[in-house]
Amino acid sequence: MPRRPRLALVPGEPAGIGPELVVRAAQRDWDAQLVCYGDHDTLMRAADAIGLPLRLISPNDSSAVGPGRLAHVEIPTILATRFGHPEPRNARTTIGAIETAAGACLQGLCDGLVTGPVNKAAINDGGIPYTGTTELLAAQARCDVVMMLANDIVRVALATTHLPLRAVADAITVDGLESTLRIVLRALRDDFGIDAPRIAVLGLNPHAGEDGHLGHEERDLIIPLLDRLRGEGWNLIGPLPADTAFLAAKLPDYDAVLAMYHDQGLPVLKYSDFAHAVNITLGLPYPRVAVDHGTALELAGRGIADPSSLFAAIETCTRLARARIARTNAA
Repeated sequence: MPRRPRLALVPGEPAGIGPELVVRAAQRDWDAQLVCYGDHDTLMRAADAIGLPLRLISPNDSSAVGPGRLAHVEIPTILATRFGHPEPRNARTTIGAIETAAGACLQGLCDGLVTGPVNKAAINDGGIPYTGTTELLAAQARCDVVMMLANDIVRVALATTHLPLRAVADAITVDGLESTLRIVLRALRDDFGIDAPRIAVLGLNPHAGEDGHLGHEERDLIIPLLDRLRGEGWNLIGPLPADTAFLAAKLPDYDAVLAMYHDQGLPVLKYSDFAHAVNITLGLPYPRVAVDHGTALELAGRGIADPSSLFAAIETCTRLARARIARTNAA
């Protein structure tokens, strides 16, 4: 069996539900060692607010790890946290926690990264241009990545991520789609253990372009690329009309779906099982899995936030990290 992975765990926005979800995660035994990168006082206040025990220990003190105890690396906030009230002056440390934890993965100190929700407005108001953690991690690792959302029903990868809708069509290129598909294929093989992945590719336009009558991107870009990759032995389905691709009878025929833009595929995934959905960044040198929900400021500190997505993220990241460790050991 591969060794037990060590996962870096980042709570995210200190005023949101992330800290209390981390406290809940600390109450369980996992198949991985969790190392939390965040502010000590915020975590302890979250534990007090929801009435759960928490002891933060050194990452090197493996003998003390257990329910209610959590390995911890201090990333102090600038101002004390008020749950439900983001403070832009804490933006630098919120981003710093993510970058430090990801750096530990790049250095081989951790085997994977699990991230909680962040507040984009607070980060930008704090003077840090920020579109998303996926883009931040890609820039730090200097590699191309793909965002994939997944639950037990469907995996949905995105050809474009956080773009205004009017910019999407111009962002769809043959080179970009090919790079995305290659990253998805490699991840399905190496991380998910699928020998011959079946990838469904959605069209950009309604009815997948209707043979050019409702748009030309399918005819001019997507279809020629898929035909060429099929010639290399790929199992690609599509381009498919997005309105029927997710029918329950069809989903068993795919291992993943590639959507052309954010709101084309993700609403379906979240409707199918939002509580257990996770956000996976494909293409990084380490596994990264995030919760698939926001900071829920109105719930913070009340002890009623659902930890299901964080628990699913930890379990998914553990599986992906084990697969990478096994692959490294076999090489």
